[in-house]
Amino acid sequence: MIYLPPLRRFLLPALVFVTLVILYRGLPIPDTLPNLILHPPPEPPQGIHVPITALQNPLPLANVSHNHVSPPNHFFYNYDDQVKIPANKTASALWQPLLDPNLTPLFQCTGKANQYTGHIRISNIVQNISQVPLEATKQETRIFWNPTIIALPYWSKNQYLVVSRIVTDGNHQENVLCEANICYVPGSSEKPRPGEKACTPEDLKLVGPAGGMRSRYACFGLWIVDLRTLYPPLQTLLSSSPAHFTLGGPLKSYPALTELTRNPADTRAPIEKNWMLFFRSNGESYIHYDLPPINGAQRGRTFAKLLGNGLTTTNLTDPLESPCLQEPTEQEERDKAKLGGRWHQTTNALRLVLCYRSDPACKATSENTVFFAVIHRKFPNALRLPLRYERFFMVWSAMPPFGMLGVSKFPILMANETARGWSESQNWDDDPGNAAIVAATRENSPMNSTEPYDGKHYWAYFTYTVSISYAWSREPRPGSKGDESEDMHAGYLDDEVVLGIGVDDAGQVYSRVKADELVGCLRACPGRTERRQRRESIRDL
Repeated sequence: MIYLPPLRRFLLPALVFVTLVILYRGLPIPDTLPNLILHPPPEPPQGIHVPITALQNPLPLANVSHNHVSPPNHFFYNYDDQVKIPANKTASALWQPLLDPNLTPLFQCTGKANQYTGHIRISNIVQNISQVPLEATKQETRIFWNPTIIALPYWSKNQYLVVSRIVTDGNHQENVLCEANICYVPGSSEKPRPGEKACTPEDLKLVGPAGGMRSRYACFGLWIVDLRTLYPPLQTLLSSSPAHFTLGGPLKSYPALTELTRNPADTRAPIEKNWMLFFRSNGESYIHYDLPPINGAQRGRTFAKLLGNGLTTTNLTDPLESPCLQEPTEQEERDKAKLGGRWHQTTNALRLVLCYRSDPACKATSENTVFFAVIHRKFPNALRLPLRYERFFMVWSAMPPFGMLGVSKFPILMANETARGWSESQNWDDDPGNAAIVAATRENSPMNSTEPYDGKHYWAYFTYTVSISYAWSREPRPGSKGDESEDMHAGYLDDEVVLGIGVDDAGQVYSRVKADELVGCLRACPGRTERRQRRESIRDL
């Protein structure tokens, strides 16, 4: 006779489990849930021109965008609880940035534009970046340019990661990565920030008498994906926060080389570049592809949500949003040097709370939080080569549908920058120190002289901004030791922003400016209009 009394204890749980499965399978399936779509195997990767077999340490590739089917539109956005959404989401309620009191700091100008060039000059200077490591055994002959500067967490031994391109023969591109620190010159007008060290004589030989940024380790070539995949010390650093225990640090969204694309396929251009990512506080990621149209351009502002593995939604731009960027006509602008510009994106985006970190009452909300980035207005010379890049800041809402709020009224120059297209004296017309030099020179110049000499000269042929980052080791908020790694791309109006600047396609510098100076003199965008809706309705008919 077989005796199995221990099995009886499992009989009741098994019956309960089977009953629950039967009940679950009998429930109706909601129509709002998307159907499961089985994708065929991905096609071979496209757009990577270096054979993977040529890499010493091959990286896995993820490229499934060609088989992507977008989900229903109502899965694109996740609204915060505090955001008040009208019952009718398609209502044509008027909304204008100038009427929003939270945005008041964006539209207040404190400076006056140069009467010739139209630029606003900020008092902060640009400073050199050297990627010659300490105790270098041989002379560095490579030329570094287009720096992307990323601030490290406050507990790091070094302050920044600098990713730069190397000038090559043009048949390929190379990037290098270095950890770097900023040094200051004692007694100079540039006050040291917390944790900064004085420049050594060796530092000053490489970065110049004004101080600057210098790498602390040797550099190596790399392909950029998630930097922790390519630079293991960063993984160790982000996993060692002294404030709380983390198992491996933040999750990797893109641990492998992953193609980012746009959908549907017929919206893609033969050459795609200058895209920028922006990230909501809830972890959602978006790609901003194109700026609003100018003078009848076919493609308007476009952005999409990243769904993972490089997959994206279709364009999510509000159809009621009116274009914000402007380009003067020959009738409106007599100075030919200000005509013929072309707008394009250039840097990454940062999240900004429109109040001050130093104010205990300052709290981040959906209504007072925005994104901002640098955009360029590019001017060519007679040979259609770059003559001048004008630096503007673009600000848009941090709430869906991410409407554009404002763009800089005037292009922005740093204290020691110049703009091609105007004479040297015109460039420095807004500089009091140069005015005294020019006045003395005019007095001793011939009667027919048209350009005073011995004043300040051109600083560079052209400069352009390629990255923005909040500065290292910001003042901690009450109750915090400092920013965690996931908070490094969010800041306040009194936080410093580090701008990575390329020079003449053959050099690199940086500048540090308070956020409120960069976004404090904007021209408000028109927002959403009923007229736009009526025009679209007529077109649909």
